[in-house]
Amino acid sequence: MLSRPDVAVVGAGPVGLGIAWRCAARGLRVVVHDPAPGSGASHVAAGMLAPVAEAYFGEHELTGLLTASAARWPAFAAELTAATGADIGYRSEGTLMVGLTADDLAEARRLWAYQQGLGLPVTPLRPSALRDREPALAPRVRGGAFAATDHQVDPRRLVPALRVAAERAGAALVPTAVRRLSDVDARVTVVAAGCGAAALTGLPVRPVKGQVLRLRAPGGVAPGFRHVIRGYADGEHVYLVPRHDGEVVVGATVEERADTDVSAGAVLRLLRAAVDLLPELAEYDLIEAIAGLRPGTPDNAPILGPLPDRPGVLAATGHHRHGIVLTPVTADLIADLVVTGAADPLLAPFTPDRFAPAATVATAAPAVDGRTGPGASAPEEEHTWN
Repeated sequence: MLSRPDVAVVGAGPVGLGIAWRCAARGLRVVVHDPAPGSGASHVAAGMLAPVAEAYFGEHELTGLLTASAARWPAFAAELTAATGADIGYRSEGTLMVGLTADDLAEARRLWAYQQGLGLPVTPLRPSALRDREPALAPRVRGGAFAATDHQVDPRRLVPALRVAAERAGAALVPTAVRRLSDVDARVTVVAAGCGAAALTGLPVRPVKGQVLRLRAPGGVAPGFRHVIRGYADGEHVYLVPRHDGEVVVGATVEERADTDVSAGAVLRLLRAAVDLLPELAEYDLIEAIAGLRPGTPDNAPILGPLPDRPGVLAATGHHRHGIVLTPVTADLIADLVVTGAADPLLAPFTPDRFAPAATVATAAPAVDGRTGPGASAPEEEHTWN
């Protein structure tokens, strides 16, 4: 008979696979449950690692987590490549943030001032300096800024590499869906199921629809620009992410909807804004129009840590638009919590109990290695959720 796993991870997106890799590498017996690894939000994601450009008003604590995770990405990418031999499309040219019109630039400058006030590395650029960096930018672009630490990775390369790394470290993938947590038998269960976490746990995770386009440069050559471009074009927000193989990801809408239909209007708006900023994109091939569902939360921040009143169950979900950039820090913090029972201070603002009455805050239980934590020696019937 197979021994009971130390850790069961529900969900094989980048977050779930990252956690599985980190736990298995520490010698734990790990099982990952997912009928279609990598088919969720990560399949649609552009892969921007953008702690600066994604720093928004009123999200100070989230910005700190984004910054901490982005700082881990260079080493994380190198370690993953060394473990698998895979090219995950990690690029570090940085991000240009631009405004097409005077109104667009005024809106952008307001956000850049806030970001600079947080001490984030934002370098304003005049139009001439912008075009020195990216000659393909439209002459109409009024100005911009450079975020040197905002990088990118290709999620469609990242997820298979994480799966290989997790399996080589000893994790086992089970291609079945988990309908109830009571069906999972492990010392610790980690719910990293994206939007599916709501049905499994009752956590306030909702689907936020995003429509994304993929273009390809003619002739299979690299796109005519190097940096990630995040722009405001006549009031429309758009990002353009170049890949070495000629692909350009254009996105993305943000819609409070739960369908994955692609609308003509969304395609039109995204293409218009993209071509306004980079006119050469009008000659590119449109190879994909796709929609996905981000796992959003009431405060737009992830839910990380023990479930209230559910010993042995941890959440790692609700990453919204930040799932790729937050993969390294989430994997490290959750693995540390599983192994040692000690919660890193970075987790404090993001625990599930912030959405629960104070009386239901989770209490510690012995961890996998016997110290206090969220895990193993709680009575078996108490770490399930029906």
